[in-house]
Order: sequence, then structure tokens, then C-alpha cells
Amino acid sequence: MSAQFVADVGGTNIRLAQIDNGQLCHIKKYLCADYQTIAEVIKVYFAEFPEVKFTAGCLGVACPVTSDAITMTNNSWKFSIVELQADLELTWLGVINDFTAVAYAVTVLDNNQKVQIGPGKAVDGENIAVFGPGTGLGVKHLTPSTNGWLALDGEGGHVDFAAVDDIDVAILKFLTNKFGHASAEEVMSGRGIVHIYQAIAEYKGVTAPLDEAADITESALNSSCDLCVATLAQFSRVLGSFAGNLALNLGTRGGVYIGGGIAPRFTDFISESDFRARFEAKGRFKDYVADIPTYIITEPDHGLIGAMAYLNQNCKG
Repeated sequence: MSAQFVADVGGTNIRLAQIDNGQLCHIKKYLCADYQTIAEVIKVYFAEFPEVKFTAGCLGVACPVTSDAITMTNNSWKFSIVELQADLELTWLGVINDFTAVAYAVTVLDNNQKVQIGPGKAVDGENIAVFGPGTGLGVKHLTPSTNGWLALDGEGGHVDFAAVDDIDVAILKFLTNKFGHASAEEVMSGRGIVHIYQAIAEYKGVTAPLDEAADITESALNSSCDLCVATLAQFSRVLGSFAGNLALNLGTRGGVYIGGGIAPRFTDFISESDFRARFEAKGRFKDYVADIPTYIITEPDHGLIGAMAYLNQNCKG
């Protein structure tokens, strides 16, 4: 029996799955540190299914993909795409950035795998924006082409942080004093939550005893700390402003999606925050963005789903 496979390759874990009738199955997770090479762990996965002949695959990897030579950012793995394909005896192998996989996932997610925040209706076949606060800030745009969806590469997470209100200005000053530059990633990420917390504390002249994003978030969600609530509220506002900027950049009438590991943890909080108000606060172009929908991706396997969507579109073998 022949089959295709996909993988979501991070710095710590690699998750692999098979594709069966357009669905993921046999999802397994391995520690990257337990294996010398990526080929070794993929072969271990293959060996668990001796009745299957794997013919094609797609890997979403947490590092830049600009040539045949792949060097993982947060583990020691290095490999050649061409050599890995030959080693695994595949007729086709796709390797894409892990956030590119997130972007392709949004083209196939159903309403049970995402939550819409605010009004708006997606227009089929129109541009889409995707961003994801996590360890860093990933940003992608998708645009339709004659061959299907095309992901536009860039480093949108490192654009200048754009301040909108007085608290934003305080955050901007805090980051500029600390780093000499205030990027969007230093606000919309795990460490960004800490930066917002510290900046608001400095602005209000109060102490900031916490130093972990998880602790700040937990204290905000259980309303045990006013400073933490203010932090998460400002984080949600900043998300909204950034999402609105992405919508303007490419006219994303197909929607703006938030992925990554942070936002799905407090979807209800974001929904009840000023996120959508800030998304639409675009002056003369308020009406332009008002009809564009915004979503949070809640599907935990969206990286694998995106790799599958990319494989389905591009593998012709």
C-alpha cells in the first residue's frame, strides 16, 4: 500500500502523520534531540508501518527555506532536500517554512477549526493574511494564482511597532530604550507580553514582579492582578491594530487569521477585548476593513494540515 506523509518540524519536537483520503491519521511525535538526523527519525516513523510504501511527503520546518540546503534554527539538524528525498526513496518531497504551512492551512480549515472575532465575511479567492504570535511573530500573505494559492515570503514580524494610543507610546519608548529599536515581534510574542507588562508598570509607576508570559496571562485570565489584565488587554489591542495593517497591505478580503501558540489560549478574552475596534480604527479606511473577517485558528494540528494542503496542491506525482 502506498501513502503520503507530512511533518511539522520544530526545534524540540517533530510530528509526523499519514494522509488517508484527505485526512490526517497516525499522528506521532518524537523528540528531535533523540535523533542525529531528520532522515533517521522519519525512517523510524516509516518502520512503524511496514505495510506502507511512502511515496511523497511535505515537511514544514522552523527555519528559512531559501535553497536546497536546510539548517534548522533551534536544533542541530542540517540536510539537503534532494539528498533527503533520495535517501527516503520518495518520488516527491516538499519542504516549506513552518509558518508557510500555517498559511496554507487556512485555505482548508472549517468553522470548527477557527473562531471568528467580530463581523465580516470572507470573499472566496481573495487575498488572505496570516500572522502568529508565539516564540516570535510569523507573518504571511496568501494570494491566488493560476496554480493555486501562493504564499508571499517576508519578515513582517520585524517591521516597526506602530503606536496608536498612550500605552502604545509607553511601550514604544520602553522598547526603544531597551533595544534601540521597537519591532512588532517584541510586542506580539511570548516575550512581548512580558515587555508590555513591564512597560505599563513603568508608565504607571508600579512594581512588576512577574517575568514569565504564562504567569502574566494566567493572572490576567483569573483577574487576580490588575496590571496583568491591563497587559493582556493591551496585547489584544495591538493584535487588532497589526491585523488591520495586514488587511490594508494587500486588501485581504479573504480574511485575516491569527495562528501561533498564544492567541488560542485566551480566545474569549480577545473576543471581548478592543481587538476588533482597533482592527477597524483605520481613519478614512474604516469602512474598507470593516467587512474583512478576522479569525483565531483553534485547530492544534494546523501545521500538519497546512503541509498536507501544500502537498495536495503541488505534488503531481
